[in-house]
Amino acid sequence: MGAKAVIRDVARVMGFSFGEADRIAKLVPGFPLNITLDDALEKSPPLAEQVKRDQRVGELWAVARALEGCTRHASVHASAVVISDEPLMERVPLYKDPKRPELITGFAMGPIEKLGLLKMDFLGLRTLTVIADAARLVKESKGIALDPEELPLDDAKAYQMLAEARTFGVFQLESAGMRDALKSLKPTRIQDIIAMVALYRPGPMELIPEFVNRKHGRAPITYEHPLMERHLQETYGIMIYQEQVMGLAADLAGFTLGEADTLRKAMGKKDRELMAAQKAKFLVGCRANQVDGKKAERIWDLIEKFAGYGFNKSHAACYGLVAYQTAYFKANHPVEFMAALLTSEMEKTDKIVQYMEECRSMGLRVEAPDVNVSGARFTVAAQVIHFGLAAIKNVGGAAIESIVKTREQDGRFASLADFCARVDLRLVNRRVVESLIKAGAFDSLRSTRAGLLSGLDQAMEGGQRSQRDREEGQASLFEILAGPQATPTAPARDTGALVPEWSREELLAGEKEVLGFYLSGHPLDEYRDLTQRLKTISAAELATRPAASQVRLLGLVSGLTENATKSGNRMAFATLELVDGSVPLTVFPEPYRACSVALRYRGPVLVRGRVDDSDKGRVVLAEEVKPLDEATVAAARAAPNGGTAVRGGAGTVAQADDAPSREAAAHTCRVRVRPGPTGADEMLAAVRRICESHPGSTPLFVHVLLADQEVVVRAKGLSVAPEPELVAKVEGLLGPGSILVEYAGRA
Repeated sequence: MGAKAVIRDVARVMGFSFGEADRIAKLVPGFPLNITLDDALEKSPPLAEQVKRDQRVGELWAVARALEGCTRHASVHASAVVISDEPLMERVPLYKDPKRPELITGFAMGPIEKLGLLKMDFLGLRTLTVIADAARLVKESKGIALDPEELPLDDAKAYQMLAEARTFGVFQLESAGMRDALKSLKPTRIQDIIAMVALYRPGPMELIPEFVNRKHGRAPITYEHPLMERHLQETYGIMIYQEQVMGLAADLAGFTLGEADTLRKAMGKKDRELMAAQKAKFLVGCRANQVDGKKAERIWDLIEKFAGYGFNKSHAACYGLVAYQTAYFKANHPVEFMAALLTSEMEKTDKIVQYMEECRSMGLRVEAPDVNVSGARFTVAAQVIHFGLAAIKNVGGAAIESIVKTREQDGRFASLADFCARVDLRLVNRRVVESLIKAGAFDSLRSTRAGLLSGLDQAMEGGQRSQRDREEGQASLFEILAGPQATPTAPARDTGALVPEWSREELLAGEKEVLGFYLSGHPLDEYRDLTQRLKTISAAELATRPAASQVRLLGLVSGLTENATKSGNRMAFATLELVDGSVPLTVFPEPYRACSVALRYRGPVLVRGRVDDSDKGRVVLAEEVKPLDEATVAAARAAPNGGTAVRGGAGTVAQADDAPSREAAAHTCRVRVRPGPTGADEMLAAVRRICESHPGSTPLFVHVLLADQEVVVRAKGLSVAPEPELVAKVEGLLGPGSILVEYAGRA
């Protein structure tokens, strides 16, 4: 167990909250890698202060030090294979996980190599399939044959796209931090991309600003010794790759290639003892080559610092080349690239939503699935992406194969009845067809989805009867007259065309059911223009925000579940559906008491909360949930800069110089009442008396905060003028923050 991991584990057992444990663990420096608890205490004064000042943290620290370095659990490297010249049973103990088919060595990586066994990592990259699929689609749609291994490495469009950081979907380069780095770097050659892949990791990330400044001539490029220029010129005088250090060791200290490789291993494995031995050897070699002793020490200090983050150039070059290939396809063949990308993530709903949103922002058309056009994968025709049938729930490979084969052999389907008469209904059953209808795959037949579903049983019965007759050797009069090789005459258009279509909400709900997301639209589409005005962020932006930052989201609540804490209080978990993805919500007992009703609201809600990185990924700890009411929407649309909520209290109402227009700008006044031991009647009567003494045109809403819910009531026949005097009186009765005045157009 490493320093941070052991702190989190011990804290959990000792009863610390997740937030407390996370805060303490984050005080441990991230560099150097594999830092120990003792080193962390020396390097982090805030951590040392916590351990010294807080008795509980001191106890946690003592237990964590005792457990540091212990094996926590049995785990398996994602891609490592151990190779032996004799049966492994005779060399190492073996372990069998009942949940996995492979045999696993009982020793970790270090002991395995000391025993003389070979450990190799075999990585399988989904991106290689994306590149191959993109090349195939370019060939099919444009007739251009592209070999990914022969792409020009100086393509202006690709580098322009990278410089503008339009890299969503580009291998290794799509994270928010990497996009920021690319905007600064503005890469102009493949070596820049390779260097970025190596630098963008904990530790060497600190060197990115210096690397950028040296590339653009804003910082000098210096070398401790002239011999260093040959190896470091490519990276502007900064050590990035292990191979560079190997070359320096050979030129400066006379290391053989084998000795330089030993130094590389010492750096790669972060082996302190071996590094100390290598230092002595390096300094002796430098003296023998007439390198000044102090200069040799300084060079070694650079090498030693580099050892904490050194990266293998061959690895970085492979990843950098793949990154460039994906950038090339996205810049030059965006339709084909995005179709390949969508195909690669068909099983991940959130990824599909994000890539569909990226297609929209790029101005690319993605058409709904269509039984007359679509295949299993996402395909391209006339520079339009057609949705893949395999992305529809309940539609399996055998059913898709039957649909595509029938269409290719006998032509397009004319109606639902024609479809059911021709495809193999043993493979394409009712559940499959129903899912196809809800996904919009029959929309090109010009029948309503409601009509298609209402006539499905009749079409299936007719299709089964037709197929049974054909199998028994019977044929219709039309088939006999048309000849033995003719295609069966298509039945007339479905009567479903006459059935009124479902409402937009029902159509979208059907798509969500069978696709996992909304395709033809989104329930939040009408609020897209409010995003900036309401200061809400998207799922993509949420991924870029640091932990603990405050965020505001607009979405639909789904999957709400209630849980009881150890103390018996109620809390909740839910999913917030955004336009471009979904976000898990955690609502702790105190905010849940206030917003339990709002979480059950079927329309859009505004969520204010804090970003948190849990063991299961990024979540938002909701602190406030409010239904998006019509007044808020209207005011936000009416104001150039959107609505701003201004809370009561000294100095927080509209500025004095705006006094004449204050009531005209205010669109809502909200008063929060928390009932006392005697109930709410007396408080509500007092609030009414205060409000009646300040009549105006601003609607008044009263929020009654009960133990397990919040009840919102509009005061009928009573509107107010939100003056400072009103705010002062209400807060004098109910306390600070009990009145909320919402204004339009305030920044």
